Amino acid sequence: MPVTTQQLIQWKQQGRSIVALTAWDYTIAQILDAAGVDLILVGDSMAVMLGYKTTLPITLEEMLHHAKAVCRGVQRALVVVDLPFLTYQESIPQAINSAGRILKETGAQAVKLEGGYPAMVETITRLVQAGIPVMGHVGLTPQSVHQLGLRQQGKTQETAQRILNEAIALEQAGVFSLVLEHIPADLAMQITQKVSIPTIGIGAGSHCDGQVLVTSDVLGLSDKQPPFAKVYTNLRATITKAVQDYAAEVRDRQFPE
Repeated sequence: MPVTTQQLIQWKQQGRSIVALTAWDYTIAQILDAAGVDLILVGDSMAVMLGYKTTLPITLEEMLHHAKAVCRGVQRALVVVDLPFLTYQESIPQAINSAGRILKETGAQAVKLEGGYPAMVETITRLVQAGIPVMGHVGLTPQSVHQLGLRQQGKTQETAQRILNEAIALEQAGVFSLVLEHIPADLAMQITQKVSIPTIGIGAGSHCDGQVLVTSDVLGLSDKQPPFAKVYTNLRATITKAVQDYAAEVRDRQFPE
């Protein structure tokens, strides 16, 4: 049976950890889904996979294109799509239009927006009222890279309290889950205990209700790993060796036999 937003909330109540990874194409999405991943995020981290230095340049059209491919490869997992920078911050109608297009054109079940400041809470409230499931995201928000950098957030009492308040406000706005990115583990635990919706951590310690990583980091494809990622295999080296072997056989006329 396909995973639903309500099922994620039930799993938090049951103490069942949620497994999430990112995908940007049909093949990887199909593999992740068959391997039993619960939630697949079509993240704007795809921008880095496309050669950009930050997530900011990715467009809504690019996200739509890749999200369609991901959804074609998924039968069970819940698919959530990031709204890219400046496709939801300008106005509530803009956010409804962008989020609506994601659900209408791709087959994804939900969208993710960054931030928990008052204007974003109001936007998310309206999206939820319009029937659009929303995942929240607090802590390190990569679309604010030029303001925050890529440093851990919530290290002072003041910033930790702000992030906690944002998380509570987002739950009240109606988000079905929260990404907690690159914050201290004790803060993530406090948020997880305070809210009734599942928290999905990335660089936020082991006390969240689930974990998400960028799949290219997990597979060892990225040329630079974030400090909180774990590499489970080195496909970069495996692929390099396979291509080198193929090239050598072609040049030596050993392939095809």
